[in-house]
Amino acid sequence: MTPIEPSAVMAPALQTVVEPLRHWLFGLDEPMEQILAALLCGGHILLEGPPGTAKTLMVKLMAQRFSCPFKRIQFTPDMMPADIIGTHIFEQQHQQFRFNPGPLFTTFLLADEINRAPAKTQSALLESMQERQVTVDGKAFALPPMFTVFATQNPIEHDGTYPLPEAQLDRFLFKIHIPYPSPQAEMQILRNHHAQEPGSTDVRMEAAMTEESLLDLRRQCNALAVQDSILNYVQQLVQQTRQHPAIAVGASPRAAILWVKAAKAMAFIDKRTYVIPDDIKKVGKPLLRHRLLLYPQVELEGRTVDNIVDDLFQAVQPPR
Repeated sequence: MTPIEPSAVMAPALQTVVEPLRHWLFGLDEPMEQILAALLCGGHILLEGPPGTAKTLMVKLMAQRFSCPFKRIQFTPDMMPADIIGTHIFEQQHQQFRFNPGPLFTTFLLADEINRAPAKTQSALLESMQERQVTVDGKAFALPPMFTVFATQNPIEHDGTYPLPEAQLDRFLFKIHIPYPSPQAEMQILRNHHAQEPGSTDVRMEAAMTEESLLDLRRQCNALAVQDSILNYVQQLVQQTRQHPAIAVGASPRAAILWVKAAKAMAFIDKRTYVIPDDIKKVGKPLLRHRLLLYPQVELEGRTVDNIVDDLFQAVQPPR
């Protein structure tokens, strides 16, 4: 594919989208940048953080700024696949069945507390995430090209939860940690929100970009150049994940492909037509933290995947 120059309006447009969100989402610049990168390379996102840290609000405001339809599903232990996908209903008037689409048929889907649903319901998302379509009774129904799943998890409360299977975790581009805000950010949140009407949580944003414009940016991003030295850097890092003594299961070839795509998105956001090693490092942790499995004794020592990723970057020298 021939490399192209990024559009002159690309960076200002993305900045226009994000800037007003900072009035409501203090201290979340890095997660918002990672979400933008995921949207540019067509990836789904797993958001993990304690309740009340604006995960739902962030996705909702992003959908408003990109003019994308948004739906939220609250996952529960008794939820069935048909509750998400939809089902056929019999129309007495026409004496025939008609498919009634479920909430899955949208552009931005917030799967809230996805790990509360049983595995059968979680797996109902697999086809939609991979193929952007749903098959019901042998008939395929297409989803929008910008269909994106934002799934949230509560890392604190584990009672009544079902861990996501590895196959489904691998369909998420990033696992983004949403921490508690800093004291300074929390003060800004209090200043902005305390005067709202009691019970009111509705924040509205004007649209700044169309879904078609975002798709065009995605095509431009995909056309960025990547030198062989960068590809070799990623390949060495992936190989290192399979050899590291703390890692039981390393990164797959799919993870390597997505790593390059995510790095291209970061370069695009930074208004560059080429990928540099810093782009690879920037997306390393959110891309690997749900893909690498550590040995139990390593986790008992208090080490995390993020710690191991730091080891990988120290072990593999970046190209010069």
